[in-house]
Amino acid sequence: MSKERKIGLGRGLGALLNDSPEVMRDRNSGSITDNPSAALGSVSHISVSQVEVNPFQPRFEFDEDALRELSESIKLQGLIQPITVRQMGHDSYQLISGERRLRASKMAGLTEIPAYIRTADDQQMLEMALIENIQRENLNAIEVALSFQRMIDECAINQEELGDRVSKNRSTVTNYLRLLKLPPSIQAAIRDNKISMGHARALINVADPSTQLFFFQEILDKDLSVRKVEDMVRSMKQTGVKPVPKEKKSEVISFQYQKIQDDLSSKFATRIKMKVQEGGKGSIEIPFLSDDDLNRILELLDW
Repeated sequence: MSKERKIGLGRGLGALLNDSPEVMRDRNSGSITDNPSAALGSVSHISVSQVEVNPFQPRFEFDEDALRELSESIKLQGLIQPITVRQMGHDSYQLISGERRLRASKMAGLTEIPAYIRTADDQQMLEMALIENIQRENLNAIEVALSFQRMIDECAINQEELGDRVSKNRSTVTNYLRLLKLPPSIQAAIRDNKISMGHARALINVADPSTQLFFFQEILDKDLSVRKVEDMVRSMKQTGVKPVPKEKKSEVISFQYQKIQDDLSSKFATRIKMKVQEGGKGSIEIPFLSDDDLNRILELLDW
């Protein structure tokens, strides 16, 4: 008879990771079956080839340098912290948490890895993956926002319930979710750490997308501090006067080039833009609206 161990986990995660008896319900047949390969709830060594990745993993990018460092550490010390998996069938497992450790272990050449074996349905899988990553992996703000939205959509919970699960107050959850209403270019900048979460919080207080984009470009061009952006937004709201971006001078091309541009626009059924420099150098820009539109253009190019 094994001793019950208490593991210090976050409030939401600890409630979800309940040790199970040494039986599991097969998700396909629905029957209770003995598991001869490993004791559920215990730490076992399983083959890395038997572990499939977690489809609910909210993290999309992993730092390659950090992975290599962890891999070198694993080569010297072994993997100290087990991954967590659920059993899908005989000698078949799905990762719940620890993808970074799994990847680094594979890089280190490990064929077996220590693992906690749990039982969980798909909703628990999503919640576990999200909470484990938020607590330990420091997701970027957009990854957190996408994960929050996914929990709301797929687990049928409201923002207050979500806050309880991830140990954050409702206003914090709301601020993350509001990031997903920003224009895609701003979301990408948050994801890539080009602007901070403080900048983002200032921008989400601006209702008009074109004005958001104006402030965003000012942040990039002038390296504005968060406080400066907050002051600009506050001033705009107090005066009711929206900033007007400076109009760029339109490039004038010759009649001959204009005719070519118009003919190309007609051929490709989209607005072609030509830029011509002195000496005849230049470029042709062909915009497209979707993957299907791109494929249409490529067919016209006989690509």
